Amino acid sequence: MTKKYGEKAKESVKEAMDKMKKGKLESGKSHQKVTDRKQAIAIGLSEARKKGAKVPKKTG
Repeated sequence: MTKKYGEKAKESVKEAMDKMKKGKLESGKSHQKVTDRKQAIAIGLSEARKKGAKVPKKTG
């Protein structure tokens, strides 16, 4: 079963992935470069949540 995301959430994840590929995506307070695909997705979803986009609740 796949999770459903809204269009804004998809855009936010896409932006995060593009930033990661260019080497410009940084993690929260530590400001370390993100190189992991899953971490980039998590950052994109987190930003989408802050903007009020349709994103399923966190699990775990």
